[in-house]
Amino acid sequence: MLKEGDKAPDFDLPTDTGRVSLAALKGRTVVLFFYPKDDTPGCTTEAIGFSRAKADVEAAGATLVGVSKDTVKKHGKFREKHGLTVELGSDADSDVIERYGAWVEKTLYGRQYMGIDRSTWLIDGEGVIRRIWRKVRVPGHVEEVLAAVRNP
Repeated sequence: MLKEGDKAPDFDLPTDTGRVSLAALKGRTVVLFFYPKDDTPGCTTEAIGFSRAKADVEAAGATLVGVSKDTVKKHGKFREKHGLTVELGSDADSDVIERYGAWVEKTLYGRQYMGIDRSTWLIDGEGVIRRIWRKVRVPGHVEEVLAAVRNP
């Protein structure tokens, strides 16, 4: 299980605009957020919130990257429908999601299943995990992440 202070696992994922990788972002702080599914209420609210905060996050020297198992095509439709400006990486085979420990057992109405833990990772310019938020509740989360980016 990864923890703060550990080296972040590298990632290189397709997006609807190309590719996004941790190696290409070396030297920049990265806010990496995992979310369950495009175009669902909580995920849409979170992605819109991060998109609204994008200019402030970038002004603080960080880059936003969202990741789910949805396809590149679905990400493109999701971004277009909601005017999203954050990069959305497609991890269809769950490789990156699993390496970050965001593929977890969940329970809904007594039924257990595997799914993505809504979580956010703050990674410094050297690739070290500085902060982890797990089991994220969307209200107030973007503001909390922005505060952490501004004051590492």
